[in-house]
Amino acid sequence: MKVLKFMLSGKTAFFKREDVNTHFYFTYGHIHKVALLGMFGAILGYGGYSQVNKNDVYPEFYERLKDISIGIVPKVRNGYIPKKMQSFNNSVGYASKEQGGNLIVKEQWLENPAWEIYVLVDNEEAKRLAVFMKNKQSIYIPYLGKNDHLADITEVEVIENVYIQENISQINSFVKKEAITLDLDDDEGDANPFKYEEFLPIALDEKTYQYRKECFLYSNMAITSSTCEVVSVNDQNIVFY
Repeated sequence: MKVLKFMLSGKTAFFKREDVNTHFYFTYGHIHKVALLGMFGAILGYGGYSQVNKNDVYPEFYERLKDISIGIVPKVRNGYIPKKMQSFNNSVGYASKEQGGNLIVKEQWLENPAWEIYVLVDNEEAKRLAVFMKNKQSIYIPYLGKNDHLADITEVEVIENVYIQENISQINSFVKKEAITLDLDDDEGDANPFKYEEFLPIALDEKTYQYRKECFLYSNMAITSSTCEVVSVNDQNIVFY
């Protein structure tokens, strides 16, 4: 079993949520699997949403890469990335029906996001991605949600000495909340325990292209039980999904 590992960061990021009102566009608190697959698709040169034909079930990037398994480790304090509302003008002329055609856009951006990304190299697409990443190749420019937010990819390596971990007491990556039970009464664990939870996209719906979401958890607290497979990578306990 091999694992592709790299650092992913940027000055800002924006992963658009569906709950948008008239004035503001909100972001998910972290990068999610569909956004990562989109970035991988850009690196490998696959088509996106704008290239979908009427006979396509999914965009090309998702059709090709949906079986890739990923693990995400936030590299920020307590798993929380600060957010800030940004306001800017869209003055292309047809952006707004208001006089002058100027639209004031307000978006919530993540500030200085950083993650450690793990990819299980267990199929042909994952192997191709690993080759591109190791050789610092990319067909299109990778970005963090939108082309305003360039992605910084560093510390790329392929790790071979990985194995399934049993009898674990802690998980270092995001994990589906339903798959673990935290030890909330642990008195011997970290002196500053934290728990971050968020519903994040995990897949695209076949008919609507809307996100299918699940509740994910990231914590430094001990766990009492788990139903997920955990892979040990450089002494990090990673859950792939």
